[in-house]
Amino acid sequence: MTDTPDAAAAPAPDPAITALSFEAAMDELETIVRRLESGDVSLEESVALYERGHAVRSHCEARLAAAQARIEQVSLGADGRPAGTTPFGES
Repeated sequence: MTDTPDAAAAPAPDPAITALSFEAAMDELETIVRRLESGDVSLEESVALYERGHAVRSHCEARLAAAQARIEQVSLGADGRPAGTTPFGES
C-alpha cells in the first residue's frame, strides 16, 4: 500500500464553480481572500473557504489555459506583412 493519493478519490469538480465565467471566478477569489484576511471566520470556515478558493483558482487556471490555446500568433513575412498564423507557443 502506498501513500500516494488515488486519482479516483479526488473530488469531482463543483458544477457551481465550473459554470463561473473567468471574471466571476476572480471576483469570488477576491471575496474569499478578503474574508480569510479579515480574521473574522472560524477555523472550520477558514478551511472551507481555503478549499473553495483552491477549487476556484484551479478553474481560473483551466480557463486561462483554454484561452491561451485558442490564441494565434501572426507571423510576418520578409516584407513585414502578415504571412499567416500559428498556434500560441509554436514558432
